[in-house]
Amino acid sequence: MIIDSFILSLKNLKHRGIRSWLTLLGIFIGVTAVVSLISLGNGLQLAVSSQFGISSTELITVEAGGITGAGPPGSGAVNPLTTKELDAIEKISSVKRATRRNIAAGKLEYNDRVVFGYAASVPSGDDRKFIYEQLGKGAVEGRLLKDSDVGKVFLGYNFYVNKVGLDKEIISGKKVLINDKEFEVVGILEKQGSFIFDNVVYMNEKDMIDLFDLGDKVDIIAVQPVDKNEMDKTKADIERVLRRIRNVKEGEEDFVVSTPEASLASINGILAGVKAFIVIVAFISIFIGALGIVNTMTTSVLERKGEIGIMKSIGARNEHIFMQFFIEAGLLGLLGGLVGALLGTLLGVLGTQGINSFIGADLKPNIDFMLIFFSLIGSFLIGALAGIIPAMRASKQNPVDALRG
Repeated sequence: MIIDSFILSLKNLKHRGIRSWLTLLGIFIGVTAVVSLISLGNGLQLAVSSQFGISSTELITVEAGGITGAGPPGSGAVNPLTTKELDAIEKISSVKRATRRNIAAGKLEYNDRVVFGYAASVPSGDDRKFIYEQLGKGAVEGRLLKDSDVGKVFLGYNFYVNKVGLDKEIISGKKVLINDKEFEVVGILEKQGSFIFDNVVYMNEKDMIDLFDLGDKVDIIAVQPVDKNEMDKTKADIERVLRRIRNVKEGEEDFVVSTPEASLASINGILAGVKAFIVIVAFISIFIGALGIVNTMTTSVLERKGEIGIMKSIGARNEHIFMQFFIEAGLLGLLGGLVGALLGTLLGVLGTQGINSFIGADLKPNIDFMLIFFSLIGSFLIGALAGIIPAMRASKQNPVDALRG
């Protein structure tokens, strides 16, 4: 009987007027919003994580607070970090390694063109190996810097594929001018999928200190704890030492110590808020769609009194009539959800490709089949529930009155 009701409902839906199909817009828009924007939110979360290099689970970063303007981390601080803080952190028993990092804004000239961007320092010795491990990439062309290199740099991937505005790719062996000083390019870093790392000029620490006149100023201190399972303890130890050295009280710190988990949690918190807002807006749309189904099915009951009377006169019971209209309402919701899920998935895929194109990432479109499945189930249930009252009215029709109507 239920199968027959489904078949009959599908036949009835084929002959629906445009008014009935317009009732699907609410559910269609709601499901499209949920599927597409949640898919984009998941992709954006991965993109943000890759851009800021917080995939590492054993790296603590220390930066100066009190930023006065835009620029790289720690570069605009009122009271910047120095090698004094670096030396103090290195002596902490829970710290395995503390590495100096500097990031400076500058200009690069090549092919009679000038672009502006950032240079990042590369330390020497074992710290160099550690930083290369954190980058997790080798050279796509040429090689990486060595301790013995002077007056040489290696570049981010976008210089190699001509995405920085120089109108010509750069390969190893070429000469570039950085802040009007000539450097030889020894290689190109493999693609990181990050507009930050893929556009950076990497220089040996001494060359960078001399070129930008950094002195003992430090922008970022990268810290590797002795035990990555005690990240919070190491973080607390660093904060305690820095408060003493910089003469600040707890709660008045002019520095920031960040763990990967804390950074990711902060980003996830922001994205979760965005997702919650999206879901609320989508549910409002779906609720409006459900009201539309109630209105349509109520009108359908009035228009189909003769049909109901004929069905009852040939033996259809109340539960048969109820099931007929109940399933029909559910299928209306399901059709709206199906079209919405298909369009939402398409928008999610296109949006992910757009993110890749904009920031140079390599994110793969994430088609969440469970999200699609539950969206379809939810659409059917919403439609069916919206059709309960009209279905009950239809089942209670008196066959004689229905035939007269």
